[in-house]
Amino acid sequence: MRAGAMKAGSRPPWLGLSAAVWVQVAGGASSTFALYSHALKVALGVDQSRLAMLAVACDVGDNLGLLPGVLCNRLHPAVLLLIGAAACVLGYGTTWLAVSGIAPALPYWLVWLALCLAANSGAWLGTAVLVTNMRNFPLSRGAVAGILKGYVGLSAAVYTEIYTGVLNDSAASLLLLLTLGVPVVCLLTMYFVRPCEPSLASNSSDRVHFLFAQIGSIVLGLYLVGTTILNHVVALADIWNYLILVVMTLLLFAPVAIPLKMTLFPSNRAKGPLDSSDADNDHTEPFLLPSSSGSKLTNLEDDDASDIDILLAEGEGAVKQTRRRPHRGEDFRFREALLKADFWLLFAVYFIGVGSGVTVVNNLAQVVIAAGAVDTTISLSLFSFCNFFGRLGGGAISEYLVRSWILPRTALVVCTQVVMIFTYLLFALGLYSTLHVSVALLGICFGIQFSVMISTSSELFGLKQFGKIYNFISMGNPIGALLFNSLAGYIYDLEVQKQHSTTTDSDVACYGPNCFGFTFCVLSGMACLGTLLSIVLTVRIRPVYQMLYGGGSFSVPRSSAH
Repeated sequence: MRAGAMKAGSRPPWLGLSAAVWVQVAGGASSTFALYSHALKVALGVDQSRLAMLAVACDVGDNLGLLPGVLCNRLHPAVLLLIGAAACVLGYGTTWLAVSGIAPALPYWLVWLALCLAANSGAWLGTAVLVTNMRNFPLSRGAVAGILKGYVGLSAAVYTEIYTGVLNDSAASLLLLLTLGVPVVCLLTMYFVRPCEPSLASNSSDRVHFLFAQIGSIVLGLYLVGTTILNHVVALADIWNYLILVVMTLLLFAPVAIPLKMTLFPSNRAKGPLDSSDADNDHTEPFLLPSSSGSKLTNLEDDDASDIDILLAEGEGAVKQTRRRPHRGEDFRFREALLKADFWLLFAVYFIGVGSGVTVVNNLAQVVIAAGAVDTTISLSLFSFCNFFGRLGGGAISEYLVRSWILPRTALVVCTQVVMIFTYLLFALGLYSTLHVSVALLGICFGIQFSVMISTSSELFGLKQFGKIYNFISMGNPIGALLFNSLAGYIYDLEVQKQHSTTTDSDVACYGPNCFGFTFCVLSGMACLGTLLSIVLTVRIRPVYQMLYGGGSFSVPRSSAH
């Protein structure tokens, strides 16, 4: 066994996953736009169309992850976390200055760039922890993607709990918390998020540990929804609000119980033939082990260097080009993935499903007010929990589909797109009685598509350049948001002019189904198109999953097993 290498289920990979949970919750700060959007609208004196463009800035920044996707093979994850922390300080710090009124009035374009930079911190943080943990647990990609993306989905509910219970609904205080709090989390966790030697043999203890992490996150989600509702039903004293915050923090530490239990109660699992040479050295492992990240990063850089040497040699005629193109399920280079029809089908499905969903999220405060609700925080918390449940459930259910039925994960996307067709039509009615049902359904469908896209892209195109491929497909989110948000803002402002034709104040709201009715009908039509594309994609990639999971468990292709 190489120095620094670690066996299946060793503490550092699980400790890294536990730290990644905190990074993901902190890095989901861009989902809080609805909490401070109204204060930002008043501070800048803009209409709904221009406010929608600020929301697009968040979407663009959050999904502009191609650069961290490229650098994740060359830099240690800790460096990516530091870059993300710096972006957070500059971006949210500038936005805080605009909302708090401490600085002179900032120009619109500067706030747009600041929000884009602030949200881009999430791309750096997400790439660092997601790529690292997907490589640390290559046999449990669906579970890892579901857990990590699930906690991102809970991020809005966590911040909402802090916003209402501790910060007294102060947008300026929330932005200050994001400016300082997220970098602190990065600094405290950066040592633990690191590459470790992956296991290529599944075992029952890993499944139990993943189940524990999933149950812990569900308990946290239910707790957040319950306390948010309680905060709006009963006026709680400050001491109770702080107690709620303490319990929430303890629940966020739940995944740490896995490496702690493995340290205090080490198990003697049966060893396979590959482990027999290490039998004499199988003593109790310390809670932390030296990282093997140096060797792994060196190997990735050596791969890139060898590719360059081969290309130069081919150009000089010294070497004949003999490398075959990879098959689906093997490791693809980024440029090779771009030539595959499945890549663009996956991109289009993601563009429609998530791009349309994030449009609703960005305008959620206005959608809720238009339906006749007064308080928007309950709807945001409900969406956050259902989004989390969709991300977590999407990973777990898709894992069941591929292992038990050998169905592509995208079969689950087909179901979500169908549900979204009718969900958008419910939104179009503009009724308060169907509002929360619509928000819940959209949150679940929205979350499922996140986790399924991550796992599917890694299985179709491999993990070698997963960071680039995943982040490029993620760009479908801001592109869709830009198009659909422009439509939503334009229709909304037209209706505002009709309802408030004699008012010159920019701080006016729109009421009734006409505010977003046409927009939701368009989104419903796009969901129909998304359904057709996801069916085509599912049929095309079915043979790939029969190859990967035909034996009842994941089979690593030969080109991916080095």
